[in-house]
Amino acid sequence: MPSRNPRALPPDLDPKAVPDHVAIVMDGNGRWAGAKGLPRNKGHEAGEAALFDTVEGGLDAGLSWLTVYAFSTENWRRPASEVRFLMNFNERLLVRRSHELHEREVRIRFIGRRDRIPPHVRRRIEEAEALTAGDTRMTLAVALDYGGRDELSRAVRALAAEIREGRGPRRIDDRAIARHLYAADMPDVDLLIRTSNEFRISNFLLWQIAYAELHFTPVLWPDFNRQELFNALRVYQGRHRRFGAVPDPTPGPESVTPPGPGTQSDPGTQSNLGTPPDPGTLSRADPTPSRAGSPGQPPAPGHAAPTRSRAGSPGGGA
Repeated sequence: MPSRNPRALPPDLDPKAVPDHVAIVMDGNGRWAGAKGLPRNKGHEAGEAALFDTVEGGLDAGLSWLTVYAFSTENWRRPASEVRFLMNFNERLLVRRSHELHEREVRIRFIGRRDRIPPHVRRRIEEAEALTAGDTRMTLAVALDYGGRDELSRAVRALAAEIREGRGPRRIDDRAIARHLYAADMPDVDLLIRTSNEFRISNFLLWQIAYAELHFTPVLWPDFNRQELFNALRVYQGRHRRFGAVPDPTPGPESVTPPGPGTQSDPGTQSNLGTPPDPGTLSRADPTPSRAGSPGQPPAPGHAAPTRSRAGSPGGGA
């Protein structure tokens, strides 16, 4: 459940409508550095300050979970020197910041494959998770060597193995699959943010973002901060999350009518009929149920068309 214990929420944000789980694709480190004539690694270093100011903003807002995309399964395709830098950078970050996060009662979790992570980095991950295991104010989940398809295929293989051994569930449903994901206790994502004016999901939390609201910002990740997070929360709080239903102005038992001939009955399309509203003027009404929901609103008119600038996923802030 959301902590709902904000430290310093801006007065125009409703503490009762703060999302439980925010996920961020931290994109734009390389472009930020390139625009300043700096090496790409300087962009990754600058992204650390952005991450921890955003963590402070999550605590200010009362988030329960903040999940960030640090390194994807596709990022191994990058130059070996950059991969080494990112792995060593994550180790140094854990050494510098684990105790600071522990003091703020932030639990650290890592999701993703660990078999390919260098042993010295794995040790730091295990130490950070052990140190903060009892912290309950917020969970910071770091997706490292993570891919959404990889997570799902591994979950299904584990489930199939249990069934073959005669110890699997009687019924294979959403809950059975969810129990085999990297973090079985992770709630569905309410709000997915992607920086740097890219309009892609990039294989991030494919199961968990099924009904997330999507927010795309042109801000490059090193320039992101808690104020940008609050801006995204304002957009989120302005949205109607209908979860496949159609709001009825006169609710009552007689208002529920089974779909008949010619009636649109696909829950995946009902909530998207009509002209998408401007994110700045949308209004949010109902709370978020667990493991259910409706598709997020499409980008408002006037947004730049999606780009396909490069292959692979942005983990590490491309």
